[in-house]
Amino acid sequence: MTFEDLNLNAPLLKALDEMGFVHPTTIQQKAFSVIMSGKDVCGIAQTGTGKTYAYLLPCLRQLEFSKDRFPQMLVIVPTRELVMQVVEAAIKLTAYRSLSVIGVYGGVNIKPQVAAVENGVDVLVATPGRLYDLILNGALKTKSIKKFVIDEVDEMLNLGFRSQLKNIMELLPERRQNLMFSATITEEVEEMIGQYFNTPVRIEAAPTGTPLENINQMAYEVPNFYTKVNLLELLLNEDDSFSKVLIFAATKKLADELYAQMQRRFPEQVGVIHSNKEQGHRFDTVKQFKEGSYRFIIATDIVARGIDIAEVTHVINFDLPEAPENYMHRIGRTGRADKKGIAISFITERDKEYQEAIESLMKYEIPLRSLPDNLEISTALTEDEMPKVFMKEVNVKIPKRENVGAAFHEKSAKNNRQPEKRVSHKEKMMAKYGKPKSKEKKR
Repeated sequence: MTFEDLNLNAPLLKALDEMGFVHPTTIQQKAFSVIMSGKDVCGIAQTGTGKTYAYLLPCLRQLEFSKDRFPQMLVIVPTRELVMQVVEAAIKLTAYRSLSVIGVYGGVNIKPQVAAVENGVDVLVATPGRLYDLILNGALKTKSIKKFVIDEVDEMLNLGFRSQLKNIMELLPERRQNLMFSATITEEVEEMIGQYFNTPVRIEAAPTGTPLENINQMAYEVPNFYTKVNLLELLLNEDDSFSKVLIFAATKKLADELYAQMQRRFPEQVGVIHSNKEQGHRFDTVKQFKEGSYRFIIATDIVARGIDIAEVTHVINFDLPEAPENYMHRIGRTGRADKKGIAISFITERDKEYQEAIESLMKYEIPLRSLPDNLEISTALTEDEMPKVFMKEVNVKIPKRENVGAAFHEKSAKNNRQPEKRVSHKEKMMAKYGKPKSKEKKR
């Protein structure tokens, strides 16, 4: 099947042709006719399956130019990077349409976004927090929204946006089409669907945990952080095919520590992005990675879903994620658009439980490879890897006090002196003269 077999208009087909897209993906094929019918949809699809175009194509096909300055289509996504990705895709698809596309997100000055929204918009892409701010301050009216899309809803709930999502949906017009896309359907997602959706059609492109066929997975068992660094350096030095590499670290702290190590070994070839980095830094890092200035970048899971970079040759899990579903999101960054990709995982002893959970979810055992003979095994440990010494806590049993009164302490010799007895003048005279001595009156 090609895109020409779908009920697309000439402007959309021309835009797709200019982008070099010919064949729709599975989720795009399955979702198109259902969304065009106007029914609510719950799409279950992994990262890298083309779900952004799965909802953009049919929605943009049905949107018409409107003189109303309020948005007709609202897309909510979890991260700023994903806002930019969806906006970029929508702008490309509307190159030959008179539709305005705007993206809004937090972490930057709200005033330019207020001005842009008040100037008029047809398709609005937003993160939940900034969207709710715009609604509350009166800059954005939701009365004209016909198409409402929640993308990566499971990640939004993980990030704590549940209340904002519910508040936003309460403010939307009742007559609208709801589209939800998620990698996993949790109890929270089910509850949201039951409360706000109207008997949605479920579309599943790839069941959760299904290994992507065009991604070659492998793993190395590595003892510690610095050996991982040495292995990463070895792989990058000995194989030129590692030309556009995305490396995932478990935490922001580990990402920064790894960046410090790799920057010394590969100066000006590496970037790092996580939620503590300023927005401008994150956009610039991704831009340099796309353009090839950076050979590899280090990222955390928070921004993993918002990175849409073509031709990522390798994904390296420097640390395995605690949530097995995040493993699928990570490796889905490579092997896109029917191209082959490679996913490599470094596994320490503490990662074994995460490995088991991932393999159980995928029903697939990640092949293990032997460590290279020329790999330097480090004995140095990070602070987190050092054995923790725990002092045994001894509970002393205090004897039960029975029939005891107030506390008594012996006085010191200094404090044990008796008060001096006061002696009258009469008594002094008696002691001195043997008889009382009275004062004679002066004549």
